[in-house]
Amino acid sequence: MAARTKKPQPVGSKRARQITSVVIETFSGSLGTAEAAEQLGISLSRYYQLEAKALDGMLRALEPRPRGPCVTPEKRIKALEAEKKALEKELRRHQALLRAAHRAVGLPAKKKGGASSGRRGGRQRGSRGKTVLETLRPKPEEGGRDGTALGDGASGGSDSRESVGA
Repeated sequence: MAARTKKPQPVGSKRARQITSVVIETFSGSLGTAEAAEQLGISLSRYYQLEAKALDGMLRALEPRPRGPCVTPEKRIKALEAEKKALEKELRRHQALLRAAHRAVGLPAKKKGGASSGRRGGRQRGSRGKTVLETLRPKPEEGGRDGTALGDGASGGSDSRESVGA
């Protein structure tokens, strides 16, 4: 005795199944469009919209599907994230090779910062105070009252009371 296959159970709400039934009856010719619209309690133009939507759905469902795994948006995102990781790894490798090449030819190492450091706009931190102080301080040949410089510039201004008292 051969095993019987089960009929697929229709999926959808009660209203969707009712509309499907009426549309199929209309397609078969056993029900007119005006009668179908009246039976569903909708206008004739709305019935035609539902009929077109039902026909479109049937055609899409019966279209042959491509073989192989389908690409969902989630799979595409994962693939792009993996590609991004691989490219970032390759970028770090190339940057290390560039640094090694610079060292080999004797070029000075570049300072970290600027646009590649993660800060926005490439602005440097700090104020212009140091630059202004360096321009205002007398140069060693000008000197102070006793002929010595008014600060060595290396202390950064933290030893200001020592240089004044000396």
